Amino acid sequence: MFDYKLLAALAAVVEQAGFERAAQVLGLSQSAVSQRIKLLEARVGQPVLVRATPPSPTDIGRRLLNHVQQVRLLERDLQGQVPALDEEGLPERLRIALNADSLATWWAEAVSDFCAREQLLVDHVVEDQDVGLKRMRAGEVAACLCASERPVAGARSVLLGAMRYRALASPAFMARHFPDGFDPNHLPRTPALVFGPDDFLQHRYLAAQGLSEGFLHHLCPSSEGFNRLAEAGMGWGMVPQLQVEDELARGSLVELQPGRPIDVPLYWHHWRNGGQLLEKLTEHLRRDAGTWLVPL
Repeated sequence: MFDYKLLAALAAVVEQAGFERAAQVLGLSQSAVSQRIKLLEARVGQPVLVRATPPSPTDIGRRLLNHVQQVRLLERDLQGQVPALDEEGLPERLRIALNADSLATWWAEAVSDFCAREQLLVDHVVEDQDVGLKRMRAGEVAACLCASERPVAGARSVLLGAMRYRALASPAFMARHFPDGFDPNHLPRTPALVFGPDDFLQHRYLAAQGLSEGFLHHLCPSSEGFNRLAEAGMGWGMVPQLQVEDELARGSLVELQPGRPIDVPLYWHHWRNGGQLLEKLTEHLRRDAGTWLVPL
């Protein structure tokens, strides 16, 4: 049986980014919070925190945090039915995994009003859309946006739509590497931009051209930086249309092949036992995400 005072101490240290502020929130001494963390680690047989500035959860710590969040969500439902139980009135917290491109484009506008209305705080865990589901599988997040349709056990998935990506480069890049016009056969020897090791959009674009060999590329794990590198002429890359509409309009970025986008589906995965708040967020996204995403 879990001792929820110990789990509350873990959550407070992570959420408040330190033992001192966690102690203030919990109304305890810093030493008492430290003792609760040590006792929790003794119970689970391994560290739950990386002692850094700020402290961060270990793998098992993240799983425990996710459990705490689910319990809080269910308690929130009960408090709605029995208001006398709501002693603190603090905002709820959710850990959500999503891709950097969604975070840089439509996500904030889609959820801002909802978070304010429902008093919801969000821990955003950035993962590529092709691998975000691993966070759900590990029990580290309460929900995620990813490209996989099939949910993990105990969860549901909802198709929200698709992000449209276009193969873009700067006019100067195109003039330098394709002076006689675009030739896809030259792409493997032309520098590309890749977000990270889990980013396979450029590979998909090459495969659509009938090319399966490796290719030259820069790595840039920043959604905004990725676009700036493309605009500066360092390489070509698959860029969310939502993020570069102004650049396309003024011609600082151009398509390698007009009319050949790649649409990446985005599925919203959430725990079945996540409570009414998670259900409300799911319904909100199901209703409003189509404002920004492409229908499939």
